[in-house]
Amino acid sequence: MLAVNQVIRQQLHSDVALVNQIAEYIINAGGKRIRPVLVLLVANAYAYQGQRHHELAAIVEFIHTATLLHDDVVDESSLRRGRQTANALFGNAASVLVGDFLYSRAFQMMVSIDNMRVMQILADATNVIAEGEVLQLLNMHDPEVSEERYLQVIRSKTAKLFEAAAEIGALIAGVDATQIAAAAEYGRCLGTAFQLIDDVLDYSGNADEIGKNVGDDLREGKPTLPLIYLMSNGNAAEKELVRLCIEQGDESQFDAILAAITQSGALAYTTAKAETAAASASAAIANLPATPYKDALLALSHFAVHRNH
Repeated sequence: MLAVNQVIRQQLHSDVALVNQIAEYIINAGGKRIRPVLVLLVANAYAYQGQRHHELAAIVEFIHTATLLHDDVVDESSLRRGRQTANALFGNAASVLVGDFLYSRAFQMMVSIDNMRVMQILADATNVIAEGEVLQLLNMHDPEVSEERYLQVIRSKTAKLFEAAAEIGALIAGVDATQIAAAAEYGRCLGTAFQLIDDVLDYSGNADEIGKNVGDDLREGKPTLPLIYLMSNGNAAEKELVRLCIEQGDESQFDAILAAITQSGALAYTTAKAETAAASASAAIANLPATPYKDALLALSHFAVHRNH
Protein backbone atom coordinates (compact mmCIF):
# COMPACT_ATOMS: atom_id res chain seq x y z
CA MET A 1 0.00 0.00 0.00
CA LEU A 2 2.95 2.34 0.52
CA ALA A 3 3.88 1.68 -3.11
CA VAL A 4 0.27 2.32 -4.18
CA ASN A 5 0.21 5.61 -2.26
CA GLN A 6 3.40 6.63 -4.04
CA VAL A 7 1.77 5.96 -7.43
CA ILE A 8 -1.30 7.94 -6.32
CA ARG A 9 0.86 10.91 -5.33
CA GLN A 10 2.72 10.86 -8.66
CA GLN A 11 -0.42 10.53 -10.77
CA LEU A 12 -2.45 13.15 -8.91
CA HIS A 13 -0.21 15.96 -10.06
CA SER A 14 -1.78 18.62 -12.24
CA ASP A 15 -0.68 22.05 -13.40
CA VAL A 16 -4.04 23.32 -12.15
CA ALA A 17 -3.73 24.16 -8.46
CA LEU A 18 -7.38 23.51 -7.55
CA VAL A 19 -7.18 19.99 -9.00
CA ASN A 20 -4.20 19.24 -6.77
CA GLN A 21 -5.89 20.80 -3.76
CA ILE A 22 -9.16 18.86 -3.99
CA ALA A 23 -7.54 15.58 -5.04
CA GLU A 24 -5.11 15.80 -2.11
CA TYR A 25 -7.97 16.59 0.26
CA ILE A 26 -9.93 13.51 -0.81
CA ILE A 27 -6.99 11.09 -0.87
CA ASN A 28 -5.70 12.33 2.49
CA ALA A 29 -9.13 11.73 4.02
CA GLY A 30 -8.05 8.10 4.20
CA GLY A 31 -10.85 5.58 4.14
CA LYS A 32 -10.51 1.82 4.25
CA ARG A 33 -8.86 1.52 0.80
CA ILE A 34 -10.44 -1.92 0.47
CA ARG A 35 -10.76 -1.85 -3.32
CA PRO A 36 -7.04 -1.23 -3.99
CA VAL A 37 -6.16 -3.71 -1.22
CA LEU A 38 -8.24 -6.31 -3.09
CA VAL A 39 -6.09 -5.88 -6.20
CA LEU A 40 -2.92 -6.45 -4.17
CA LEU A 41 -4.19 -9.38 -2.09
CA VAL A 42 -5.64 -11.31 -5.04
CA ALA A 43 -2.55 -10.73 -7.21
CA ASN A 44 -0.27 -11.90 -4.39
CA ALA A 45 -2.55 -14.83 -3.54
CA TYR A 46 -1.92 -16.07 -7.08
CA ALA A 47 1.85 -15.48 -6.68
CA TYR A 48 2.04 -12.50 -9.04
CA GLN A 49 5.60 -11.33 -9.72
CA GLY A 50 5.79 -7.73 -10.88
CA GLN A 51 4.82 -4.15 -10.10
CA ARG A 52 1.73 -3.56 -12.24
CA HIS A 53 -0.62 -4.37 -9.37
CA HIS A 54 0.45 -1.12 -7.68
CA GLU A 55 -0.68 0.91 -10.70
CA LEU A 56 -3.90 -1.06 -11.04
CA ALA A 57 -4.69 -0.56 -7.37
CA ALA A 58 -4.18 3.20 -7.81
CA ILE A 59 -6.45 3.19 -10.88
CA VAL A 60 -9.20 1.46 -8.90
CA GLU A 61 -8.83 3.99 -6.08
CA PHE A 62 -9.06 6.89 -8.57
CA ILE A 63 -12.26 5.48 -10.07
CA HIS A 64 -13.72 4.99 -6.60
CA THR A 65 -12.72 8.51 -5.48
CA ALA A 66 -14.29 10.02 -8.61
CA THR A 67 -17.57 8.26 -7.80
CA LEU A 68 -17.41 9.62 -4.23
CA LEU A 69 -16.94 13.18 -5.46
CA HIS A 70 -19.93 12.86 -7.77
CA ASP A 71 -22.03 10.92 -5.22
CA ASP A 72 -21.67 13.59 -2.57
CA VAL A 73 -22.86 16.25 -4.99
CA VAL A 74 -25.88 14.18 -6.08
CA ASP A 75 -26.73 13.25 -2.47
CA GLU A 76 -25.98 16.75 -1.12
CA SER A 77 -23.85 15.10 1.56
CA SER A 78 -21.87 17.24 4.00
CA LEU A 79 -19.81 14.60 5.84
CA ARG A 80 -17.65 11.71 4.64
CA ARG A 81 -14.91 9.82 6.49
CA GLY A 82 -15.47 12.13 9.45
CA ARG A 83 -14.61 15.29 7.50
CA GLN A 84 -16.46 17.83 5.39
CA THR A 85 -17.16 16.55 1.90
CA ALA A 86 -15.28 18.20 -0.95
CA ASN A 87 -18.50 19.72 -2.29
CA ALA A 88 -19.25 21.25 1.12
CA LEU A 89 -15.77 22.75 1.23
CA PHE A 90 -15.01 23.63 -2.41
CA GLY A 91 -18.47 23.72 -4.03
CA ASN A 92 -20.39 21.38 -6.32
CA ALA A 93 -18.88 22.57 -9.61
CA ALA A 94 -15.28 22.02 -8.49
CA SER A 95 -16.13 18.58 -7.04
CA VAL A 96 -17.78 17.36 -10.24
CA LEU A 97 -14.95 18.62 -12.44
CA VAL A 98 -12.18 17.15 -10.27
CA GLY A 99 -14.13 13.89 -10.29
CA ASP A 100 -13.95 14.05 -14.09
CA PHE A 101 -10.20 14.67 -13.84
CA LEU A 102 -9.76 11.53 -11.70
CA TYR A 103 -11.80 9.40 -14.11
CA SER A 104 -9.79 10.59 -17.09
CA ARG A 105 -6.48 10.18 -15.26
CA ALA A 106 -7.49 6.60 -14.39
CA PHE A 107 -8.05 5.89 -18.09
CA GLN A 108 -4.72 7.47 -19.03
CA MET A 109 -3.06 5.08 -16.58
CA MET A 110 -4.99 2.11 -17.99
CA VAL A 111 -3.68 2.87 -21.47
CA SER A 112 -0.10 2.93 -20.18
CA ILE A 113 -0.53 -0.60 -18.77
CA ASP A 114 -1.23 -1.76 -22.35
CA ASN A 115 -3.47 -4.72 -21.49
CA MET A 116 -6.71 -4.71 -23.46
CA ARG A 117 -8.49 -7.14 -21.12
CA VAL A 118 -7.67 -4.96 -18.08
CA MET A 119 -9.01 -1.94 -19.94
CA GLN A 120 -12.17 -3.81 -20.87
CA ILE A 121 -12.86 -4.92 -17.26
CA LEU A 122 -12.31 -1.44 -15.81
CA ALA A 123 -14.13 0.39 -18.61
CA ASP A 124 -17.12 -1.95 -18.27
CA ALA A 125 -17.08 -1.54 -14.49
CA THR A 126 -17.04 2.26 -14.75
CA ASN A 127 -20.01 2.15 -17.12
CA VAL A 128 -22.00 -0.23 -14.90
CA ILE A 129 -21.31 1.97 -11.85
CA ALA A 130 -22.72 4.97 -13.75
CA GLU A 131 -25.82 2.92 -14.62
CA GLY A 132 -26.14 1.95 -10.96
CA GLU A 133 -26.06 5.60 -9.95
CA VAL A 134 -28.88 6.36 -12.38
CA LEU A 135 -30.87 3.36 -11.14
CA GLN A 136 -30.47 4.64 -7.59
CA LEU A 137 -31.65 8.06 -8.71
CA LEU A 138 -34.79 6.47 -10.19
CA ASN A 139 -35.41 4.66 -6.90
CA MET A 140 -35.13 7.82 -4.78
CA HIS A 141 -38.36 8.80 -3.02
CA ASP A 142 -40.08 5.66 -4.36
CA PRO A 143 -41.56 3.58 -1.52
CA GLU A 144 -42.51 0.80 -3.96
CA VAL A 145 -38.91 -0.24 -4.63
CA SER A 146 -38.62 -4.03 -4.29
CA GLU A 147 -35.76 -5.93 -2.70
CA GLU A 148 -34.68 -7.18 -6.13
CA ARG A 149 -34.60 -3.66 -7.60
CA TYR A 150 -32.56 -2.53 -4.63
CA LEU A 151 -30.09 -5.42 -4.89
CA GLN A 152 -29.66 -4.59 -8.58
CA VAL A 153 -28.50 -1.10 -7.56
CA ILE A 154 -26.04 -2.60 -5.05
CA ARG A 155 -24.61 -4.98 -7.64
CA SER A 156 -24.08 -2.14 -10.09
CA LYS A 157 -23.17 0.79 -7.87
CA THR A 158 -20.99 -0.87 -5.23
CA ALA A 159 -20.22 -4.53 -5.89
CA LYS A 160 -19.07 -3.99 -9.49
CA LEU A 161 -15.86 -2.15 -8.55
CA PHE A 162 -15.06 -4.74 -5.85
CA GLU A 163 -15.55 -7.39 -8.53
CA ALA A 164 -13.33 -5.59 -11.05
CA ALA A 165 -10.57 -5.04 -8.47
CA ALA A 166 -10.40 -8.74 -7.58
CA GLU A 167 -10.74 -9.79 -11.22
CA ILE A 168 -7.82 -7.71 -12.51
CA GLY A 169 -5.69 -8.88 -9.56
CA ALA A 170 -6.16 -12.45 -10.76
CA LEU A 171 -5.84 -11.53 -14.42
CA ILE A 172 -2.39 -9.97 -14.16
CA ALA A 173 -1.20 -13.00 -12.19
CA GLY A 174 -1.75 -15.04 -15.35
CA VAL A 175 -4.13 -17.62 -13.87
CA ASP A 176 -6.78 -19.51 -15.86
CA ALA A 177 -10.32 -18.34 -16.63
CA THR A 178 -11.87 -20.39 -13.81
CA GLN A 179 -9.60 -18.77 -11.22
CA ILE A 180 -10.26 -15.29 -12.63
CA ALA A 181 -14.02 -15.94 -12.44
CA ALA A 182 -13.65 -17.15 -8.84
CA ALA A 183 -11.82 -13.94 -7.90
CA ALA A 184 -14.53 -11.87 -9.59
CA GLU A 185 -17.23 -13.77 -7.67
CA TYR A 186 -15.37 -13.13 -4.42
CA GLY A 187 -15.25 -9.40 -5.12
CA ARG A 188 -18.89 -9.21 -6.16
CA CYS A 189 -20.13 -11.00 -3.03
CA LEU A 190 -17.78 -9.02 -0.76
CA GLY A 191 -19.02 -5.74 -2.22
CA THR A 192 -22.64 -6.79 -1.71
CA ALA A 193 -21.99 -7.66 1.93
CA PHE A 194 -20.18 -4.38 2.43
CA GLN A 195 -23.02 -2.25 1.10
CA LEU A 196 -25.68 -4.12 3.07
CA ILE A 197 -23.79 -3.46 6.31
CA ASP A 198 -23.40 0.21 5.31
CA ASP A 199 -27.21 0.28 5.12
CA VAL A 200 -27.47 -1.26 8.58
CA LEU A 201 -24.96 1.24 10.00
CA ASP A 202 -26.98 4.14 8.62
CA TYR A 203 -29.64 3.22 11.17
CA SER A 204 -27.55 1.73 13.97
CA GLY A 205 -24.08 3.25 13.70
CA ASN A 206 -22.32 6.10 15.44
CA ALA A 207 -21.58 9.15 13.28
CA ASP A 208 -18.06 9.49 14.74
CA GLU A 209 -17.30 5.84 13.90
CA ILE A 210 -18.92 5.53 10.48
CA GLY A 211 -17.60 8.94 9.36
CA LYS A 212 -20.92 10.22 8.00
CA ASN A 213 -24.19 11.45 9.36
CA VAL A 214 -26.46 8.69 10.65
CA GLY A 215 -29.83 8.89 8.88
CA ASP A 216 -28.43 10.26 5.60
CA ASP A 217 -30.25 7.56 3.61
CA LEU A 218 -33.59 8.58 5.11
CA ARG A 219 -32.89 12.27 4.50
CA GLU A 220 -32.11 11.49 0.86
CA GLY A 221 -35.26 9.40 0.43
CA LYS A 222 -33.26 6.24 -0.30
CA PRO A 223 -35.30 3.03 0.08
CA THR A 224 -32.53 0.77 1.42
CA LEU A 225 -33.13 -2.83 2.50
CA PRO A 226 -34.08 -2.10 6.16
CA LEU A 227 -36.83 0.25 4.95
CA ILE A 228 -37.92 -2.14 2.18
CA TYR A 229 -38.21 -4.94 4.75
CA LEU A 230 -40.29 -2.74 7.05
CA MET A 231 -42.57 -1.76 4.15
CA SER A 232 -43.22 -5.48 3.53
CA ASN A 233 -43.46 -6.67 7.14
CA GLY A 234 -44.54 -3.74 9.30
CA ASN A 235 -48.06 -2.91 10.45
CA ALA A 236 -50.26 -0.41 8.62
CA ALA A 237 -49.05 2.58 10.66
CA GLU A 238 -45.37 1.65 10.16
CA LYS A 239 -45.86 1.18 6.41
CA GLU A 240 -47.50 4.58 6.15
CA LEU A 241 -44.69 6.18 8.16
CA VAL A 242 -42.02 4.61 5.87
CA ARG A 243 -43.95 5.68 2.78
CA LEU A 244 -44.14 9.30 3.92
CA CYS A 245 -40.49 9.41 5.00
CA ILE A 246 -39.22 7.97 1.69
CA GLU A 247 -41.46 10.21 -0.41
CA GLN A 248 -40.55 13.36 1.52
CA GLY A 249 -37.01 12.52 2.67
CA ASP A 250 -38.22 13.29 6.18
CA GLU A 251 -35.37 12.68 8.65
CA SER A 252 -37.34 14.30 11.48
CA GLN A 253 -39.06 10.94 11.93
CA PHE A 254 -35.73 9.12 12.23
CA ASP A 255 -36.27 8.00 15.83
CA ALA A 256 -39.71 6.56 15.04
CA ILE A 257 -38.36 4.82 11.94
CA LEU A 258 -35.39 3.43 13.87
CA ALA A 259 -37.66 2.05 16.59
CA ALA A 260 -39.88 0.37 14.00
CA ILE A 261 -36.92 -1.00 12.04
CA THR A 262 -35.32 -2.42 15.18
CA GLN A 263 -38.53 -3.97 16.49
CA SER A 264 -39.45 -5.48 13.10
CA GLY A 265 -36.16 -7.35 12.73
CA ALA A 266 -35.23 -5.38 9.58
CA LEU A 267 -31.64 -4.81 10.71
CA ALA A 268 -31.21 -8.48 11.62
CA TYR A 269 -32.66 -9.46 8.22
CA THR A 270 -30.30 -7.14 6.36
CA THR A 271 -27.33 -8.36 8.41
CA ALA A 272 -28.24 -11.97 7.66
CA LYS A 273 -28.29 -11.14 3.94
CA ALA A 274 -24.83 -9.61 4.32
CA GLU A 275 -23.58 -12.69 6.17
CA THR A 276 -24.82 -14.91 3.34
CA ALA A 277 -23.02 -12.75 0.76
CA ALA A 278 -19.81 -12.78 2.83
CA ALA A 279 -19.99 -16.58 3.15
CA SER A 280 -20.37 -16.82 -0.64
CA ALA A 281 -17.30 -14.62 -1.04
CA SER A 282 -15.24 -16.92 1.20
CA ALA A 283 -16.54 -20.00 -0.62
CA ALA A 284 -15.51 -18.55 -3.98
CA ILE A 285 -11.82 -18.57 -2.98
CA ALA A 286 -11.85 -21.90 -1.15
CA ASN A 287 -9.49 -23.39 -3.75
CA LEU A 288 -6.86 -20.66 -3.42
CA PRO A 289 -3.48 -21.92 -2.17
CA ALA A 290 -3.01 -21.52 1.58
CA THR A 291 -1.07 -18.25 2.05
CA PRO A 292 -1.24 -15.20 4.31
CA TYR A 293 -2.94 -13.44 1.37
CA LYS A 294 -5.78 -15.97 1.31
CA ASP A 295 -6.08 -15.61 5.08
CA ALA A 296 -6.36 -11.84 4.65
CA LEU A 297 -9.07 -12.23 1.99
CA LEU A 298 -11.05 -14.51 4.31
CA ALA A 299 -10.55 -12.01 7.15
CA LEU A 300 -11.91 -9.30 4.85
CA SER A 301 -15.11 -11.31 4.35
CA HIS A 302 -15.51 -11.43 8.11
CA PHE A 303 -14.71 -7.72 8.52
CA ALA A 304 -17.27 -6.76 5.87
CA VAL A 305 -20.05 -7.94 8.20
CA HIS A 306 -18.59 -7.51 11.69
CA ARG A 307 -17.65 -3.83 11.65
CA ASN A 308 -18.88 -0.58 13.11
CA HIS A 309 -17.45 1.81 10.50
